[in-house]
Amino acid sequence: MSRPLRIALIAGEASGDILGAGLMQALKVRHPQVEFVGIGGPRMIAEGLNSYFPMERLAVMGLVEVLGRLAELLARRRRLVATLIEQRPDVVIGIDAPDFNLGLELKLRRAGIRTVHYVSPSVWAWRQKRVFKIRDACDLMLTLFPFEARFYTEHQVPVHFVGHPLADAIPLEVDRAAARLALGLPQGAPVVALLPGSRGGEVGRLGGLFLDTAGRLLASRPDLRFVLPCASPERRAQLEQMLVGRDLPLSLLDGQSHEALGACDAVLIASGTATLEALLCKRPMVVAYKVAPLTYRILSRLVKSPYVSLPNLLAGRLLVPELLQDAATPEALAAELLPLLDDGEVQTESFDAIHRTLRRDASAEAASAVLQLVERT
Repeated sequence: MSRPLRIALIAGEASGDILGAGLMQALKVRHPQVEFVGIGGPRMIAEGLNSYFPMERLAVMGLVEVLGRLAELLARRRRLVATLIEQRPDVVIGIDAPDFNLGLELKLRRAGIRTVHYVSPSVWAWRQKRVFKIRDACDLMLTLFPFEARFYTEHQVPVHFVGHPLADAIPLEVDRAAARLALGLPQGAPVVALLPGSRGGEVGRLGGLFLDTAGRLLASRPDLRFVLPCASPERRAQLEQMLVGRDLPLSLLDGQSHEALGACDAVLIASGTATLEALLCKRPMVVAYKVAPLTYRILSRLVKSPYVSLPNLLAGRLLVPELLQDAATPEALAAELLPLLDDGEVQTESFDAIHRTLRRDASAEAASAVLQLVERT
């Protein structure tokens, strides 16, 4: 294609800004005559995006916060729809933020504008009927995981599995010695990383549990060392309070979750995206999670997936232990984790195969799929 293109991208949070910037770079390589408009953050703007308003106006988390900003969000979406229908870009790409973007994409597609959604919501796990709205809203779904692509194919939604950017960024072999050196940890001692989550509620439910588990592990293996990355100063203060009265050989880190995973021999980890990073670092893990009892009762009825952690979803089997709610006790977690310190290969051999499956140069794959969609019409 030699004609100039106008591509609109809509990102609503920092993770979408990172994905969007990578996609823009890859699109420019393949099609130098391209103009970018839409909504994005500093990374996308640095790549040449003309952002109609600050991305932060879309970055809302929590039900109460959303309700407080609902009128503004709906008004911004209406104006954005009107602007894009008037400008008629060659394609509109909604990046994650499904509650905002899917409604936008539906209106634009009905107006005859091609639409792409980049990063699938967890429709395969719960509220599966959303797939019908997605089918109406999107000319193409770009997924990060292969099991998502299979779900969309089964529901007649055009889909392209692009791989995961983390799998591109993390090397196939992570240098444990270098990570330990960076953190000032001894090379010879066994190290367990504790990752109880990044939000206050998660740390409140899991922090004490993980520290109790560390105490039990230490009773069996007195040579153990522990590292615990803190997502923010607030989380660090929260965890320091939990450590009062405990005597553990534990290093609290400011961020540095990448280094903690690189340095450790095994991981006790909250269910979430961090489990993917642990998998890509080839570190054996035990996954735990707790939510409020009422929330758990509701979710256990809604969630259709047999697993909650990404490693098990990617493997299609129970590859890593998942201990949820009342099953997540210090005794049970320690019993699952101890054998992994000496025999973690039972997990990590499969981790390598999954890493290679996800390592597809996600931005380049996404750019090629977008341009193929544009060329077809």
